[in-house]
Amino acid sequence: MPSYSDLVFLSAAAQAKLVRQRAISPVDLVQACLARIERYDPVLRAYITVCAEQALAEARQAEGEIAAGTYRGPLHGIPFGVKDQLCTRGIRTTVGSRIKADYVPDFDATVIARLKAAGAILIGKENLHEFGKGGTHVFPYGQPRNPWDPDRNPGSSSSGSGIAPAAGFCSSSLGEDTGGSVRGPAAACSVVGLRPTFGRVSRHGGVMYGWTADTIGPLTRTVEDNALFLQAVAGYDAGDPLTSKRPVPDYAAALRLDLQGLRLAVVREMSWPDGVHPEVRRAFEQALAVLKELGAELTEVSLPWAKHAIPLNMMTSDADVASMYVPLLRTRWNDFDIGTRTRMATAALVPASIYSRAMRARAVVRGQILAALRSHDALLSPTNLKPPALIEDAREKVESQADVAQRLILRRISTHPFGTANTPTLALPMGFTQDGLPLSLQIAGRPFAEETVFRIGHAYERATPWHARHPDLERTLHAYLRHDETARV
Repeated sequence: MPSYSDLVFLSAAAQAKLVRQRAISPVDLVQACLARIERYDPVLRAYITVCAEQALAEARQAEGEIAAGTYRGPLHGIPFGVKDQLCTRGIRTTVGSRIKADYVPDFDATVIARLKAAGAILIGKENLHEFGKGGTHVFPYGQPRNPWDPDRNPGSSSSGSGIAPAAGFCSSSLGEDTGGSVRGPAAACSVVGLRPTFGRVSRHGGVMYGWTADTIGPLTRTVEDNALFLQAVAGYDAGDPLTSKRPVPDYAAALRLDLQGLRLAVVREMSWPDGVHPEVRRAFEQALAVLKELGAELTEVSLPWAKHAIPLNMMTSDADVASMYVPLLRTRWNDFDIGTRTRMATAALVPASIYSRAMRARAVVRGQILAALRSHDALLSPTNLKPPALIEDAREKVESQADVAQRLILRRISTHPFGTANTPTLALPMGFTQDGLPLSLQIAGRPFAEETVFRIGHAYERATPWHARHPDLERTLHAYLRHDETARV
């Protein structure tokens, strides 16, 4: 059997192969993950709740089923984590807030139920900032840290869901993305994150923020793993009337295709704006060269309204949140973080006429993106235009237009437009800076064409080494850990 340190960094697909062959057991996998969590999560804070006893019990059950010849498929016995805004039967769901500290649902969100039916094992509930709408420094259950550099931001709001697969706490997580909350942590932690098409995955049982844009998507170590998890959770659900009845394709089949004949376009405004970090630019140019060598045809397009997606998406999603939380604001005002309650209360004052105009403007952004996709198979940009920022920088006040440009526009210009357009968008590792900080490539496709973004991402991944690199937590967390050989995992 591989060592625990090797086992936890295998892809879910590789783990599944060993489980099916009975070379390792689900109990081995869960114990390996729990050992990593015990050692490193007091620093990284990926989890709000760890389900150790339940996970071990489910692992023993999976082990018995597989030994008896009942194999449910490639997720049987594979540990996963979920952002703590998805309801889990018998396990508290805090939504990152002390207000919900004692909320224990009596049902599973649809995506959780589907993963459990596939045999996957829930190992824990992952950290996020308060209600997903607090500032990037508002974490009532502990400040999450980037496994590549603990002084750096791990991305938000699905922070723990990005940290966990990167740190070897589980092979895969589920997060939620409104304007970049899956793709941002994926980029910062050097994993693969998908924002599926709006309506591809049920949101029933999720404590959602922006009903007009929210999606639930997987964060994984490889594109293949991402396809496996999407396959398990995608499809119509009567519990969420906004899910689509379109058939779910075989995503794994797309991974066998090359890039010959595909037309890809670089989005000018999202790739080359003033302020893009030189190492991001260099890595992106190298990624484009790889895609061209793989047979794709590359062009460039302009989306003039892309920059407007940031305020439009933020305002409408904040207003969606406020519509749900106004009663709670009235009764628990002092229990909210000041930043969270200010943001929600301000959004609650947005007139319906302004909200309606913003939704019409969002349609313009979507129209420009869909027009570009009519003549191209996918659109490309860096996921983030700068490497992960220092955590302390996120705590500085925004006091000028220059601050807004640095702290807001450059951080969100690449992710918010596709969130506004509700198109499938994949973030995957694109390299590292000279200081070892992750960089990420973003691929956006036509609505319900997840198989195309998987096809492109998988081909790029196979041609590059980035997905195979993992953080050495003993080194990166050295200043934070107790140092004795028996603690190492």
